[in-house]
Amino acid sequence: MLMYYHNLLSPTCNHHVTAFLASRIALNSPAPVSQLLFYYKYNRSSHHVHVNVGRRNFEKMELEEAAANLRSRFIQVLRSRRSPEVPLQTLPAKPVVEPLYQGTPPSQPSEAMESCPKAHIHNFKELLNEENLYLTTEEGEQGRLPVLILSMKENTHSKRPAVVFLHSTNKCKEWLRPLLEGYASRGYIAVAIDSRYHGERAKNHTTYEDALVSSWKKGDTMPFIYDTVWDLLKLADYLTKRDDINHSKIGITGESLGGMHAWFAAFADTRYSVGFQWAIDNNQWHARVDSIKSVFEEARIDLGKGTIDKEVVEKVWNRIAPGLASEFDSIHTVPLIAPRPLLLLNGEKDPRCPMEGLDVTISTTQKAFEDAQSLKHFKVITEVGIGHQMTSSMVKETSDWFDKFLQP
Repeated sequence: MLMYYHNLLSPTCNHHVTAFLASRIALNSPAPVSQLLFYYKYNRSSHHVHVNVGRRNFEKMELEEAAANLRSRFIQVLRSRRSPEVPLQTLPAKPVVEPLYQGTPPSQPSEAMESCPKAHIHNFKELLNEENLYLTTEEGEQGRLPVLILSMKENTHSKRPAVVFLHSTNKCKEWLRPLLEGYASRGYIAVAIDSRYHGERAKNHTTYEDALVSSWKKGDTMPFIYDTVWDLLKLADYLTKRDDINHSKIGITGESLGGMHAWFAAFADTRYSVGFQWAIDNNQWHARVDSIKSVFEEARIDLGKGTIDKEVVEKVWNRIAPGLASEFDSIHTVPLIAPRPLLLLNGEKDPRCPMEGLDVTISTTQKAFEDAQSLKHFKVITEVGIGHQMTSSMVKETSDWFDKFLQP
């Protein structure tokens, strides 16, 4: 890599190589991608670098290098509180008859999910293939990842597109079954998992909140987003080894907390080729405080504060998800999903994800897709009058998006 750039710049001018080395060192700093690119341009102009290649191609290489480095730093953070890795294994599991919901259990199925487009197939239940399994993603109890996969039985051995579905806070993979059945009926291999401390990975109705408080106290786990993202990287390892999946057509989607899981998985792992994120968060992280308030209350007490203020919120995020509100915030990571197709859906009145906080991320991401000459791969939909909820129209838009990019 160094010699390649050296030859591009000049085989004789040492100061040109110095400029490249300075830029290469900058890649190891925690600065955002935009700052890194500015640093590159500054060094090149200050040293009067002249190259005989197109500026666009050179800047593309710089961006790719910076993006790879940001991903590398994120993976390092994921590994920083990880138990010893183990070989990826598949273990048999049984269907969950009585799913565990934390918080306030849902009183009825989601009407929005029930509206998912579904092909009319005679004897659908008999033709539906259900797989229940566990993947070992690391040592320990939480290293056993519960997976539910639905697909249609086939006589031929064709490779089909796959979509991974991720649930919201306090829910579980079984909650997503209407979506799984809808996509399976239309030729997809539909996959759902229990995120960390949810579903089969929970012991009681407060397991997730207890894990968040423990992370604040001990700093040895990352139950808010990061631990589940690690599982999703391992899930990609598994999916790309299956003979019945088209490895170039694996999509990922999530609701609320699941939307953040989808965002970071798509940022960190390019094997997720099509992304949809519902209710993506932004730098106004305190809007989520009420949904997981116990950890913030514990932090408030530990910090000797009378109320949960900005300092408490920032310290909690830095403790349980390092970098979440800084170098790995949406403005730096979402644009790196380009040029892979990305759909963002949000409610106009969503208190946890206010649209005014998303403006910079959206504009930066749009610019990334423009630069990649793939603007048609990026779409943002804001539902007027809708808060923090999934709607039938969102489900339909998502379905159309995946069909557009993943189906033949």
